[in-house]
Amino acid sequence: MVSRDVPALDDPVGESLRGHHAHLARRLGRAATYQPGVATFSTVTPGAGPEEWADLARLLGTGELADMFSSPATPPPGWEPVFVLDGRQMVGPDRPPAGTGAGVVELGADDVPEMLALVARAQPGPFWPRTRELGTYLGVRENGALVAMAGERLRPPGWTEISAVCTAPEARGRGHAARLVGALTARVLARGERPFLHVAEANTGAIALYERLGFETRKPVTFRGFRTP
Repeated sequence: MVSRDVPALDDPVGESLRGHHAHLARRLGRAATYQPGVATFSTVTPGAGPEEWADLARLLGTGELADMFSSPATPPPGWEPVFVLDGRQMVGPDRPPAGTGAGVVELGADDVPEMLALVARAQPGPFWPRTRELGTYLGVRENGALVAMAGERLRPPGWTEISAVCTAPEARGRGHAARLVGALTARVLARGERPFLHVAEANTGAIALYERLGFETRKPVTFRGFRTP
């Protein structure tokens, strides 16, 4: 049974920006967001008032996206809703799946153009030119071409989020995603942390894969984005 009493996972964006990703943060008052090109995730404190939301708007600029991720905080009038997506947060196993890591390579700065091209085709979710700075990204190549990847994103204390799990359409069904998630899980556990991830509720195929790899649902979440006034 997965514990719901894990405060760090209830505010993964805020915990990451205050901790492991502080060097990638922009701040004004108690509002924070990532540097441009890294991620669009933003955070305010629970029960934030108009002044804190105004600080976030000043950080982002007029008419920009405030991706509040899984935060339930509600902005004041004038913030235009952009998207709402039902999802779930899943917590990984305390030991890596067997037989992971075969054919997996670490991706670096020189691989970013290929990573962006793969994301454009496979559409796993937000990924920007500097997103790889959030953590380690791994890939699988076939005949030299990058056909699958996954990496580390949010880093609340004691935890690492696995994200950007994707495979090119022509390379699906070959176990690439399972090997990548397994390899990342092994790396996270080796440094004394636990893996977790987020997935859209409609992505039943991905949920089934993660469950086979030992991930369990911790709680439902709602992803929301707003346009600054």
